[in-house]
Amino acid sequence: MDSFKHNKDNRLDNVEKLQDAIHNTEQNMTAANDTMSFSSAEDKMAITAKNERRKASIEAMKEEVQDEQEARESGYNTDNI
Repeated sequence: MDSFKHNKDNRLDNVEKLQDAIHNTEQNMTAANDTMSFSSAEDKMAITAKNERRKASIEAMKEEVQDEQEARESGYNTDNI
C-alpha cells in the first residue's frame, strides 16, 4: 500500500502568487477586449460574460491578498508552514 506524504501549508509567498494571478487576469481581460472589434455579436457576448467573471475573480483575489497580508503581518501559525 502506498503511503502519502502531506505537504505542509506554505503561505509565505501567497501574496505574491495572488498578485501575479491578478495581473495575469487583468492582462487576459485586456486581450479579450482587444479582440472584441474582430468578433461576432455572439462572441462579443461570450467575451463580455467571461470578463465579468474575471472581474469577480479579481475582486475575490484582492480580498484574499488582504487576508494573506494581514496574516503575514500578524505572524503565520508556524504549525502550518
